[in-house]
This record gives sequence, C-alpha cells and structure tokens, in this order.
Amino acid sequence: MSEQRALDALRVLGLEQIVTRHGPVDSLAEAAEARGIQPGDIVKTLVVRRGRDDYLFVLVPGDRTFSWPKLRALLGVNRLSMPDADTAYAVTGYLRGTITPFGASHAWPVIADASIPGRRISMGAGAPGVSVSLEADQMIAALKATVADISD
Repeated sequence: MSEQRALDALRVLGLEQIVTRHGPVDSLAEAAEARGIQPGDIVKTLVVRRGRDDYLFVLVPGDRTFSWPKLRALLGVNRLSMPDADTAYAVTGYLRGTITPFGASHAWPVIADASIPGRRISMGAGAPGVSVSLEADQMIAALKATVADISD
C-alpha cells in the first residue's frame, strides 16, 4: 500500500501539506503522539454506504464520533451503513485505516463535521503510518465538502 496516489491528488488539488511518516500505530493516542499533535486534530475518514453503489466520505475529528441520527437527518435518509472491509476497499481503493478522499478510486461526496473548519488538521494519506497536515478550510474547499454538525 502506497501513499503516492493520495499525495499526487493533493498536489493536483493545489493543497499545501506536510507529510509525516511514523509507521503503524495501535490507537488514536499513539497516532497523535507520533504526529506531535492533539487527538482532536486528527481527522478520521470513514466511508458510509447511502444506497446501492452510493457512498460518501465522512470526516470527523479523532476525539469525536459521528452521529448516525444527525447524518441521516442531513442526508434525508432512513438508513445508512458501514460497508465491510472488502467493499470499503472496492469503492475507495484504500484499506480500512488508510482511507482518505485524496486519490480515492471514486470521488464520493464528502461531509466534514462542523468542528473541523478554521484549523490545521492531520489526515491519513492512503498508507499505514503516513499522514498529511494541512489547513482544514483549504481541504474543505478543494473537496467541495459539505460542512455540517454530524458528530457527538
């Protein structure tokens, strides 16, 4: 698994970033320590199934969980689910734990939690132990992400 696709996509989008390679970690706390940041500054990328062949990326700070009821209300749907690992790989091109909207095999819509804008964040970069630090507002604009309160 290589981070090259994600890094190439970041360049194409014109997003300035700092790449950190720290190797595999076993927890959010370990990842934050390895990156020299607070756990809340790490943004997790989740892939959520909205319908048949219809997915989206959900971005939530590491110290928060996304709210199924809030996300369903935002999308106007009654049912959402998390795909299994094989399906997540098939629809993103990334293994769980490395999923990022950057360089994914399909440009699914992106929903970013309302707590993300206005700060510098760290996100996975498509390979275990590889991350990028970047300005959240620039990332949101480049991905044309919808920003909404979707976490608890």
